[in-house]
Amino acid sequence: MSDSVFCIVNVHLATMNPKHGAYGAIKNGALVANKGKIVWLGKERDLPADYRNIGPIDGQGQWLLPGLIDCHTHLVFGGNRADEFEQRLQGVSYADIAKAGGGIRRTVQATREASENELLSLALERAQTLIDQGVTTVEIKSGYGLDTDTELKMLKVARKVGEKLPIRVKTTFLGAHALPPEFDGNPDGYIELVCNEMLPEVAKHNLADAVDVFCESIGFSREQTQRVFEKAKALGLPVKLHAEQLSNLGGSTLAAEYQGLSVDHIEYLDEAGVKAISQSGTVATLLPGAFYFLKETQKPPVDLLRQYDVPMAIATDFNPGSSPLCQLQLMLNMACTLFALTPEEALKGVTLNAAKALGLDDQVGSLELGKAADMVLMAIDHPNQLAYNFGVNPVKSRWLRSKHLV
Repeated sequence: MSDSVFCIVNVHLATMNPKHGAYGAIKNGALVANKGKIVWLGKERDLPADYRNIGPIDGQGQWLLPGLIDCHTHLVFGGNRADEFEQRLQGVSYADIAKAGGGIRRTVQATREASENELLSLALERAQTLIDQGVTTVEIKSGYGLDTDTELKMLKVARKVGEKLPIRVKTTFLGAHALPPEFDGNPDGYIELVCNEMLPEVAKHNLADAVDVFCESIGFSREQTQRVFEKAKALGLPVKLHAEQLSNLGGSTLAAEYQGLSVDHIEYLDEAGVKAISQSGTVATLLPGAFYFLKETQKPPVDLLRQYDVPMAIATDFNPGSSPLCQLQLMLNMACTLFALTPEEALKGVTLNAAKALGLDDQVGSLELGKAADMVLMAIDHPNQLAYNFGVNPVKSRWLRSKHLV
């Protein structure tokens, strides 16, 4: 038998596979992995004899879950905007700060000025924070460069995070995040740069796994978004969208037309948009950290998403302006307390549905035969505890592609 085979026994499995019922739970279970893949799981009493002789790992009656997935982050950036947080507490809106030259543009300046090594050092610290919480997959967006060189720099840093740390990284090109100062009054000219220069360079160097746009009144129009989507499609890159965060421009319906992986934020999404993404299989990614931090009041249409069976993912949206919260487990609690998700829906949002939002649901996101052995062992009494209890880290062991990390 291969040396890469290992077996975990005396453990409860939260497989997140609905065929096993709530949380995909298998009590008193066992799991076998070989060469980075799950090759057997079930009740320990049914463990085949061949696997009982390979020096099993004792799970000590704890819970084994699929590795957590943070499917929407802006992990690579320079500087911080703590003073803008203070301004918002004094009544200045996020939109007004952006119009005054703050917001994303301020982070753009800091990111342009930072060296690749400086950005990498910061990103590694942030990614390690997520790893310590049981995250085994993270999406990292660009979008704080807004020129070709800096956007490429950000994506190179994001790729290096996955090379230097034990975490699976998916990168997303978000060049159409905001209008840079050199294109003031000329958004169409900037979109032309994104489509004709930035995206071809990104694709040429294989730096992005998807393409995103901020389709919003302070971002880009539906028509401008469509131009970016058309170019991404021509280059063979899937699309995602920041949509319906501050208003309803119909971005989610557009994303559905392009079979978008996900639409994110979506506080102002209407029933027509929900129906469209339901038909396209697009994931609705909820970002409670930004909702909380910006003190928003318009909640995403969770009941409609349930009605139309739209998969809901949860993510940190970790960024310096609207969600400087590098804590995925906190998002589980916020999704329940702010958006009225159930603990099971929230946990599914950072496992199976988060994987789907990245186009990875055939590889990770649940404990199933043939999927990657990306797993986390947690000292909890029940999986619902992850949405209930915050501040004490329950992670005891982690595996990435079968490699034991703790």
